[in-house]
Amino acid sequence: QVQLVESGGGLVQPGGSLRLSCAASGTIFRLYTMGWYRQAPGKQRELVAAITSGGNTNYADSVKGRFSISRDNAKNTVYLQMNSLKPEDTAVYYCNADRQVATVLGTKRFNYWGQGTQVTVSS
Repeated sequence: QVQLVESGGGLVQPGGSLRLSCAASGTIFRLYTMGWYRQAPGKQRELVAAITSGGNTNYADSVKGRFSISRDNAKNTVYLQMNSLKPEDTAVYYCNADRQVATVLGTKRFNYWGQGTQVTVSS
């Protein structure tokens, strides 16, 4: 069974920094695209950043230049470094693991979520 466990959330003042971690177990971590999503109250869950198995990254426009995603395959962990935090970054942040495998019967998708960690940016 695949488990994703996030940590590192908390309360920070505007302009501050946090680093989120997501530790994976029960799967071949290095084969997955890892992503960070967030959901603010009353809003839909949105992609914040993602990193492929090959190390390619993409970011939401709202966090470009402020957030950085990275992965350590030896530790089965993905990180999200968040700098210059703003009140609008306040949300529950979720870790996601995604992989699609081609089979003779078609494409099979493996997709898993962590339980989420709260990030609150407030003075």
